[in-house]
Amino acid sequence: MKKIYPLVGAALVLLAGVWMWQRGRAVVSRQVVVVYVSEDQVFSEPILEDFERETGITVKAVYDTEEAKSTGTMNRLIAEKGNPQADVYWANEPIRAEVLKQKGISAPYASPNGEDVPAMFKDPEGYWTGFSARARVLVVNGRAGDPPESILAYTEPRWEGKAVIANPLFGTTTAHLAALFTVWGEERARGFMAAMKRNHVAISTSNGESADFVAGGQYAFSLVDSDDAVNRMRQGKPVTLVYPDQGENGVGCFIVPNAAVLIEGAPHPDAARRLIDTLLSRETERKLAFADCAQIPLRDGVRLPSGMQPLSAIETMQVDYADVARKLVEIQPFLKSWMGL
Repeated sequence: MKKIYPLVGAALVLLAGVWMWQRGRAVVSRQVVVVYVSEDQVFSEPILEDFERETGITVKAVYDTEEAKSTGTMNRLIAEKGNPQADVYWANEPIRAEVLKQKGISAPYASPNGEDVPAMFKDPEGYWTGFSARARVLVVNGRAGDPPESILAYTEPRWEGKAVIANPLFGTTTAHLAALFTVWGEERARGFMAAMKRNHVAISTSNGESADFVAGGQYAFSLVDSDDAVNRMRQGKPVTLVYPDQGENGVGCFIVPNAAVLIEGAPHPDAARRLIDTLLSRETERKLAFADCAQIPLRDGVRLPSGMQPLSAIETMQVDYADVARKLVEIQPFLKSWMGL
């Protein structure tokens, strides 16, 4: 009988090990991460579903509605500052990420996957890191003749009454104008806006509507996000895409990256960091490049679909996104006045 005891003991140890392993798996499977998302759901949801499948971490996502684009989830984060509910904010541009930093709502996290992201596209203190960008481009109707090469075309007599731009009080148009104010200075930027008005530039409700107007021939060109132009081209619409201000004296093309943000006091900080690591991976940039949003990787060496230029081939506007965020708030009264409000 004595010989049986060691076998029984070994069996008990084995059973205990199996129980602990299963219990550990159950704990992992119960991990949760809550992410607020301002990137379009149709593009962001597949990335989050892949993360959930690959890690076993349950993703609870809250998406911006079309009516509250880019501001709904940010305002919710501000309202919840004293009792954070979210772990991660996936911003579709870095301006709101900067606002959260300035309000003390985000926390620093230097993901190892963000080390090779160019310095211009991340906060130096780690409060946000960029990935997968849209470019602000000119979408031009194929029958417009010689295409414009600069945003200054909005002020040229030959395009009087033939150009459209999205409402400057919202979205990436606001951010782009704020960037011009930081690069050009107050006087030149205000002069540009005044010249646009004298040239009878039309105002649309969104970048998408602007792209549709150009594709339909109502207007010759518009300043839009690159995904708006690429989507119309893929639909076979008679439009071309121009990266503006690429010449020696040009201001460069304004780039709008996504931004991954860790929330201060996140309820699930470990899962939050794992999600941010995934968002900042080259694989995520590859997926978003091949998606219909056609976003541009911030790093070279990421596989691209045919016809997409890498970021290194585009002369970009050199801006500090923190300065742009502050200027965006500062110029709101001027933009409302410009719109006649």
